[in-house]
Amino acid sequence: MVKLRLKRCGRKQRAVYRIVAIDVRSRREGRDLRKVGFYDPIKNQTYLNVPAILYFLEKGAQPTGTVQDILKKAEVFKELCPNQMKIN
Repeated sequence: MVKLRLKRCGRKQRAVYRIVAIDVRSRREGRDLRKVGFYDPIKNQTYLNVPAILYFLEKGAQPTGTVQDILKKAEVFKELCPNQMKIN
């Protein structure tokens, strides 16, 4: 199973995160399938590769809670067909 989750990068006390598609069994810093975005919580910046994210969501990838909140904020789920994924 594939998940969309955060991968920690950066240095101590200055974390930035990559949003990656990764196998569920891999650890947080493990090898990812593809990098699909970037999130900086300190500067509150987000970069998303929306076509890649939509591709993985259509194939059945599940976002983690935090990634799901980031995608909701960016209104990515509005581009999906309403029959494919229901988000509260």
